[in-house]
Amino acid sequence: MEDSRWQDVGLEALADTAIVETLSALGLARAELSVLACDDARISVLNDDFRGKATPTNVLSWPEEDLSPEVDGAVPVPPQPDPTGSISLGDIAIAYDTCAREAAEQSKPLAAHVTHLLVHGVLHLLGYDHIRDHDATRMEALEVEILGKLGVPDPY
Repeated sequence: MEDSRWQDVGLEALADTAIVETLSALGLARAELSVLACDDARISVLNDDFRGKATPTNVLSWPEEDLSPEVDGAVPVPPQPDPTGSISLGDIAIAYDTCAREAAEQSKPLAAHVTHLLVHGVLHLLGYDHIRDHDATRMEALEVEILGKLGVPDPY
């Protein structure tokens, strides 16, 4: 937790809940991933380093392995455990300033917006994407389903 403002939001509990529910929705009992709770300055550097965009964003994700489907329109391939039985998904970074600003602009509770972005980030780690329309439709429907189970209204 690089930015202490995340403690006031209860990010650790929000992340635990969002991650467990997302994994459960996809039939995974458990997996390992890390979440970097940072500010806009830090995520801007990461966004530039990894995407060539020197601007802040709300959430970034780095999958441990590419689980994207090889066939256009197919569902992502579920991750397979390593020989020890562990599943390592990757890393997520989330920026307080952008998340807080977006929540205020959209008149949403910050906790609900952050929960949505965490679910979104985990789905990216699991091979889901929103580049093509049909993939975006699938990913958004899954997000809405997961968020509904958590009592978070449809963000779309």
